[in-house]
Amino acid sequence: MEAKTVNVTDSTQLRQLGNSDLKLSPLGLGCWQFSNGKGMVGKFWPVLRREDIRQIVQTSLEGGINWFDTAEAYGGGQSEQLLAGTLNEIGGPLAEEANIATKWWPAFRTAGSITATIDERIHHLAQRTIHLYQVHSPYSFSSVGATMNAMAKLVEQGKIKYVGVSNFSAQQIREADRVLREHGLRLVSNQVKYSLLDRRIEQNGILDTAKELGVAIIAYSPLMQGILSGKFHKNPALVKSIKGPRKWTAAFRNSGLQRSKPLIETLEQLAQQYNVTPTQIALNWLINAHGENVFAIPGASKVHHAEENVKAMQFTLTTSEIEMVSHVSNQVLRSK
Repeated sequence: MEAKTVNVTDSTQLRQLGNSDLKLSPLGLGCWQFSNGKGMVGKFWPVLRREDIRQIVQTSLEGGINWFDTAEAYGGGQSEQLLAGTLNEIGGPLAEEANIATKWWPAFRTAGSITATIDERIHHLAQRTIHLYQVHSPYSFSSVGATMNAMAKLVEQGKIKYVGVSNFSAQQIREADRVLREHGLRLVSNQVKYSLLDRRIEQNGILDTAKELGVAIIAYSPLMQGILSGKFHKNPALVKSIKGPRKWTAAFRNSGLQRSKPLIETLEQLAQQYNVTPTQIALNWLINAHGENVFAIPGASKVHHAEENVKAMQFTLTTSEIEMVSHVSNQVLRSK
């Protein structure tokens, strides 16, 4: 089978992000791994060399990715600084026009922290425009309404372009959008964990509510932290070499690898037909299974990861192939 290719740098291949006028590539680059080993969250990943970060960002840009997702919590601003500094070093139209999404960390804080810390975010991003500012989770000391009122204030002040959330339930999405409407604004996106091995948003109302309200889904951990690449199934010994806590999760145990093996075999079969990798099949399913409603933010700690990401946008699975992958995925999830 010959893969259907597309020119991802052509504006016709960009998608509107929810209730916004942002035109983004189906895949963005998740930048958690740029945390520089700082903070509890940042220690999840090894420290990357500056040259590797530059190549990862440049490869992403040249491959058609036009947005980057970072956060205050990623190394206490280290990811934001490294991303902005790298974009400035690369220069040129692609880097200058890159869209930035970042997040406010809510734990043990009130909504007042949103307006109090925004200048720090802008400083860490080297005065770049914050196109999408997201509440990292709903767990602050303030209500959803108070949080959205503070976010709306930032839009009114011209400090951010659009408002998004992360890890919000269906009810919280609806409440957030309701409050933003009072300011003449709309909720743009909800960033949630979503992959072929974690499809809870299809059952708990999050995906249906997002579609109803025109809110985009941004899928994080779209490869289940590397499980969907299939490399750990081929060589389980690789699990021992993983740095960080993910090696201890159920998916990386022998029993977890055995459960997900039928899905990996299906991805490998399609990968051979398209002359791509299982990773690219998994990402392509994610960004095409629900029309243009779902975006994804795979990370990249090595340059070849970035190369794989961009190639995942250069073909399109057929409807029947998407259905087949969905069916096998559901069977695996029901076997837990």
